[in-house]
Amino acid sequence: MLPGMMCDARLFAPQIEAFEANYDIIVPSLFSPASIQGMAERILGEVGVQRFNLLGLSMGGIVAMAMAGLAPHRVARLALLDTNHQADAPERRSMRNRQIAAVRNGQLRAVIVDEMKPNYLASRNRGNNQLLGTLIEMAVDLGPDCFVAQSIALRDRPDQSRMLKDYPGSVLILCGAEDTLCPVSRHEDMARLCQSAHLSIIAFAGHMTTLERPAETTRKIAAWLRSTV
Repeated sequence: MLPGMMCDARLFAPQIEAFEANYDIIVPSLFSPASIQGMAERILGEVGVQRFNLLGLSMGGIVAMAMAGLAPHRVARLALLDTNHQADAPERRSMRNRQIAAVRNGQLRAVIVDEMKPNYLASRNRGNNQLLGTLIEMAVDLGPDCFVAQSIALRDRPDQSRMLKDYPGSVLILCGAEDTLCPVSRHEDMARLCQSAHLSIIAFAGHMTTLERPAETTRKIAAWLRSTV
């Protein structure tokens, strides 16, 4: 399970609880190097098994796609949650550079609280202080160096449409119906590119489906784990 930007295993807490009795679950860090390809290569080298199921949310999904592109024979199944197969939009480059500068000047918490986390959630969840607190705690715990490395990796990432077309395994593509960062239309495009994909849209969820609608998201993941091409 690969977490999103400035998130760790807490992002998948409900799913880890549901699956840990029957699966060996690994949640790698997405800290270094400051490139998607480099992170993918590092994690492939660290995973202690030859073949595995691979799930990623947001930035984790982007790294998962890079891993499946590098070693499709090792990825038995691929799940892409609330993510984006395209390169970073040119207009986002200045935003990322501004955020990097602010975080380097000690403003990590302000960037997370004011610009990022409130936009991650569905409208009904934006007043959920426990959920917001978890998102902020993960980011603060990971720290400014992680934010900078991940921002650079996302800013400079390549398009991965070809990988989706070439990957032969079973793909779950899932997103929240209210995901404004990686909208439903983007996931529909991804599903059309895949050879074998199941598209699931989770109502009343935004960008953090695993925590916003944990039971429904876990059911979809369980079905994916049973799937075959």
